Amino acid sequence: MKLNCDLGESFGSWNMGLDDDVMPHINMANIACGFHAGDADVIAKTLKLAKQHKVQIGAHPSYPDLQGFGRRSMNLSEVELTNCLHYQIAALEGMAKVQGLTLSYVKPHGALYNDMMADEQMLQTVINAIANYPSKLKLMILATKNADKHTKIAKSLGVELILEAFADRQYTDDGHLVSRTLEGSVHNKTALLEQVTQLLSDGSVTTRSDKKLTLNAHSLCVHGDNADGIALIKDIKALCESAD
Repeated sequence: MKLNCDLGESFGSWNMGLDDDVMPHINMANIACGFHAGDADVIAKTLKLAKQHKVQIGAHPSYPDLQGFGRRSMNLSEVELTNCLHYQIAALEGMAKVQGLTLSYVKPHGALYNDMMADEQMLQTVINAIANYPSKLKLMILATKNADKHTKIAKSLGVELILEAFADRQYTDDGHLVSRTLEGSVHNKTALLEQVTQLLSDGSVTTRSDKKLTLNAHSLCVHGDNADGIALIKDIKALCESAD
């Protein structure tokens, strides 16, 4: 199970996350492209760090919502959303090429990620955008009960999906994440490690209603915003290595 983490989310003099501490412990870095966080200097630094630790790089595009950190939904047309994605992906890919790196996948951020998982037409637009981008890129989306359907749609357009699960979030019965506004939606350390162990042992999670849900996940999303988060990533990495 590969670990992925959202990185490069600082902007100017504003610092977000502990990228230097996270990078040595993950396999995939989802790097902000400037629309919700990140700037030219932050992108260059994050790419250099990924190169140093041989971490796979992905674009982490969002709605054009810098002030709201990409957490606010926006009503974009299909053309606007496609151009929004291409603009950000191209920026990160270009910066990566400067350092001799190859961009390999795209993982939408925040409200855009949530919206596309809730709206089949929007997900189709995102898949089409990746399919029509000149470089062959994979797309990372949430592993849900509709994963087989999503995989089939993407495959028909020549796009390979990376299905991800979340270590720290509680699930609904259909495989979506429980809203952060609800109590217990974000796991404590004990529940988090139990969920990771269950995912690794039989590819399932226990939902909020106490049902067993099978998830065919290829990657696990982790967060390194503070020292406790870094310690948890180390624990999760140890569990993954022991399961190999």
